[in-house]
Amino acid sequence: MTQPLTFVVLSTDLDNFKAIRSALTAEAGAQLLAGGNDADQLYEEIVRLKPSAAIIALSENSDAALKFIERLASECPSVALISAAHNNSPDVILQSLRAGAREFLRLPISADELRTVLARVATFHATQVQKPKHKGKMVAVFSSKGGCGTTFVATNLAASAAPRTCLVDLNLQAGDLPLFLGVDPKYSIADMVENRSQLDESLMASFVTPYSSHLSLLAAPRQADSADEIEPQHIFTVLQRLREVYEYVVIDPQHTFDSITLAALDQSDEIVLVLTVDIPALRSTQRALEIFDRLGYPRKKIRIVVNRWSKQIDLDLREVEKFLGEPVIGFIPSDYQVAVTSINLGQPLVLSDPSSKIAQEIRGISQRISVGVAPIIEPQSRKTLWGSLFNKEQAKSRINFSTSLEKV
Repeated sequence: MTQPLTFVVLSTDLDNFKAIRSALTAEAGAQLLAGGNDADQLYEEIVRLKPSAAIIALSENSDAALKFIERLASECPSVALISAAHNNSPDVILQSLRAGAREFLRLPISADELRTVLARVATFHATQVQKPKHKGKMVAVFSSKGGCGTTFVATNLAASAAPRTCLVDLNLQAGDLPLFLGVDPKYSIADMVENRSQLDESLMASFVTPYSSHLSLLAAPRQADSADEIEPQHIFTVLQRLREVYEYVVIDPQHTFDSITLAALDQSDEIVLVLTVDIPALRSTQRALEIFDRLGYPRKKIRIVVNRWSKQIDLDLREVEKFLGEPVIGFIPSDYQVAVTSINLGQPLVLSDPSSKIAQEIRGISQRISVGVAPIIEPQSRKTLWGSLFNKEQAKSRINFSTSLEKV
């Protein structure tokens, strides 16, 4: 049996909404998923539900509805857009078509006219299904605490990836990835956002900064105020386009759970959660895991990496895993001089000094992420209590670390 076409409806007039809902309900091949009079809320539902089509009812003041059609046409191209109005003058129809609507329905809706539109929507939807777009893998390198070296890790993970890769700087106010790659970008993500409605592969290539034959950078804006106009839905669209072109997209977001960062984390296939082995970083990582749980992210999406690991750290790695309730997939050794030298040179360490221990470990992490190599140690129970982090005998021999954690 053919699945019904799914719809959402925007109407500021309740009577119009009821009429459209009744017309759709009468058709066996149509299903109404959501409706309302708030364009922003309905946009979120469209992104979440991915309906076959959206019906936008035009009122006497149709400017807002036309702008919404333009937004959907730009950012949700797979959704068929249908405008509906009592006024079926050529000017109104033309305005809606220019905004991006594919079809026009006269109100009140005629059953025969609706079936004709449904047939056209079905054809459009079938075309979209038959032409699936390429979807590269997206990985976000994140820490909710600054100073853990996420930018260094993100840069080197991107540089170690064999496929065609784009490194994205989502620290929109103070991004410094160009320093890590020794490049001087002419354009930034702000330019890509501004031109998001017409992005194709050649235009995207003009906005990124090439570093090598397989690695490019999409930089943060040079001027902080350029980021003020960037909205989460813009980031969503840009990242979607990048995945259609690149095999691998690595994101370096801010150390906060703001809406821009969440738009990126939501789309990411995996999140590399970076921490250093100190009490503030451990507490911050635990909180991040709790937030990820509330957001509905599966734990298999989270890949924990310890940065700046040293044998001098008086803490057993199994204790870190027991405390977090998750396995650690990589331990990047601490070597300040080697790491800082690569940053000062503007060269990823995996390329400038591939034989170093740091580079070897990052390449191993990259491989585990891309091909799904099993974690080093099996995960422990996620219901770890603060008081059971370490047993009493371990606490006596290790600077009473458990007690320190409980007092933070």
